Amino acid sequence: MTVTGIKEKFSELESHVAKERGAFALFALFMREDAPDHWDLIVSAPWAVGDKQSTVNYFIDQIKSRLGDQSLTSLSRIVVIDPQDAAVQALNRSIQIEHGRVEVRDSDFFGLPVKHAYIITSKHPPVPVAA
Repeated sequence: MTVTGIKEKFSELESHVAKERGAFALFALFMREDAPDHWDLIVSAPWAVGDKQSTVNYFIDQIKSRLGDQSLTSLSRIVVIDPQDAAVQALNRSIQIEHGRVEVRDSDFFGLPVKHAYIITSKHPPVPVAA
């Protein structure tokens, strides 16, 4: 699958999931230097951190049903990170976008060298309102 196809499909997935589950603090695709031709799907949202394995399974199901098996095989892993993580918050401060695509090359995220990245959403999550 082409890079253009990947970024477009995952942008559509992000919009769908945000409508269904809630906003993301971070939704991005990272191609690490040590895993060329495969992407890490990075997700961070208040609703995603409770049971990380369930969140990963949810994304696997969504990718298979909405994007197809080929999109799933283009991923090396799905990583769920707490929106309160210092690295997520630092990224939110440096890149602010929602439902778009910021391309980054040859950078360092979460202590890992990243060859290529698409930041689809990066923003501070809304603070839940007390009832």
